Amino acid sequence: MPALCRDCLTKLTTKQRCFSCGSIRIVQHDELFDLSIAHMDCDAFYASVEKRDNPDLADKPVIIGGGRRGVVSTACYVARIRGVHSAMPMFQALKLCPDAIVVKPRMSVYNEVSRYIRNMMDELTPDVEPLSLDEAFMDLTGTLKLHGQPPAVLLAQLTKRMKCELGVTGSIGLSHNKFLAKVASDLDKPQGFSVIGKAETNDFLHDKSIRLIWGIGPTAQQSLNEAGIRSFSDLLRWDQKDLSARFGSMGYRLWHLARGKDTRRVSANTPVKSISNETTFLEDTGNPVILDGHIWRMSEKVSDRAKAKGKAGRVVTLKLKRADHSLISRRLSMREPTQLADTLYRTARGLFDQIKNHGPYRLIGISLSDLVPADQADLSGDLLDPQAVQRSRAERATDEIRKRFGSDAILKGRAIR
Repeated sequence: MPALCRDCLTKLTTKQRCFSCGSIRIVQHDELFDLSIAHMDCDAFYASVEKRDNPDLADKPVIIGGGRRGVVSTACYVARIRGVHSAMPMFQALKLCPDAIVVKPRMSVYNEVSRYIRNMMDELTPDVEPLSLDEAFMDLTGTLKLHGQPPAVLLAQLTKRMKCELGVTGSIGLSHNKFLAKVASDLDKPQGFSVIGKAETNDFLHDKSIRLIWGIGPTAQQSLNEAGIRSFSDLLRWDQKDLSARFGSMGYRLWHLARGKDTRRVSANTPVKSISNETTFLEDTGNPVILDGHIWRMSEKVSDRAKAKGKAGRVVTLKLKRADHSLISRRLSMREPTQLADTLYRTARGLFDQIKNHGPYRLIGISLSDLVPADQADLSGDLLDPQAVQRSRAERATDEIRKRFGSDAILKGRAIR
């Protein structure tokens, strides 16, 4: 049976210790060198970067997120063993893991590491479909001819490079379609390499819970449970027409996934639909000065991300969550797209001023949508605001200074409110 040493990349015929380097990190499967659809998922990405940059955190439970009123962005595996998971309220996470070290996210650093990983994947195949900063699908069909190695070898090489060059680890799922590749990548984390072949697909899925399906949230799962559907074997008992009649387009998709079928292609050109930033306050506030400071900082972050992605947007949305968790949302479609923090701030601040209810609020957020390429942004200026062009030039100059001397080289007064 084909096998591969994940450390020295030697091809083997047994899952015993590698005869070349002595490693026991061997992956073995009948279809190992025939499959080409992969999903790579970094292991606790944000936390891994923080531990890389601060060795004192190496063996400690680390949670990435905001203050006690925020939520967990991610947690290292030490904290996960205690029950901490992404999107958990911070106060609950700290009850489960009171000795955890809470680190505020450093998105600029994570973005930089993510770009390096993306470059590594692009060297293997042009068909890379990122899902977020730390995970992506890859179609490596034809790489044997292009690189002289089957996809499995290239994927093991990728994770080896990530660990050696960037200090982060990832888990690989290899299969014959996107659905199963994503399922496989989660089977043996961290630093896993799992394979689901065509021949074993039905047997593998048969007794698995429908929670395995990516995108099935609590509401959808409850609806399925009410219909007596808890496992893939339950789904197989349903006729396609009946599933579609009861669950609409989701029913059609479920019928195919129950049989391990997924015809979606790996698309390198999946568009980014919006760019956003939000924050949950340590204490509810209706103080307009404090809120103004948050609006500016979030405008800067959204602007920075838009500039990094080469995007601009026409629609600005302001989101506020009251103390009782009810939401207020306001949006404005601008005459032309922008990526400037100054324009985002002035637009979002104008939306905020229109809201009669002045809080208190527990969360505020800003997003930029209806995205277009950056070369279509901020072309004509604002005829009603003669100073707009001058502020635009000043912001571009500030961007250049920050690139050279760091993000804190220049700060506006409102940024420290």
